[in-house]
Amino acid sequence: MAKRSNFPRRKADAYQTFDPAAVRTLWPHLKRARIRTFAEPCCGEGHLVRSLVRMGLTCVCASDITSEPDGTDALKITKFINHADAVITNPPWTRALLHPMIMHFQKLAPCVWLLFDADWAFNKAAGPYLDQCSDIVAVGRIRWIEGTTQTGKDNVAWYRFDTRHSGGPKFHGRNK
Repeated sequence: MAKRSNFPRRKADAYQTFDPAAVRTLWPHLKRARIRTFAEPCCGEGHLVRSLVRMGLTCVCASDITSEPDGTDALKITKFINHADAVITNPPWTRALLHPMIMHFQKLAPCVWLLFDADWAFNKAAGPYLDQCSDIVAVGRIRWIEGTTQTGKDNVAWYRFDTRHSGGPKFHGRNK
């Protein structure tokens, strides 16, 4: 999955968010913002959904392009049947998909939390999106492959996007 790996990428960037460190790092920010409901439009096998539900949130919509028999393309969702306080997802990191998702998800919910590589914020391509990014929460390296003890080679972060925000992000470093 990392840029320094020679392993073939999984179809549809299907890397599951099962590492508890991902949700544990985000939880204080969701709690402080009083997020109670969420939608997960790139849910894969549902690990992130289950983790957030265990924390006390309610999932109003979970879908994925790889779902059988006919997957839902996150970029084709026009609304969630039930209101969602936030979109919370680990989207594909491929920029050709990620960047349109940042813009699209902001039309669907008041705030959007996306988990992807921390390096993104320091690249030129991030420029057009950083003004609407209110928060960057450092997570560090997490495990993407269930059953392994190895973490990925790239640090990850949660990015919060909100169309009402301007002025760039506040950075939240790692607590541990």
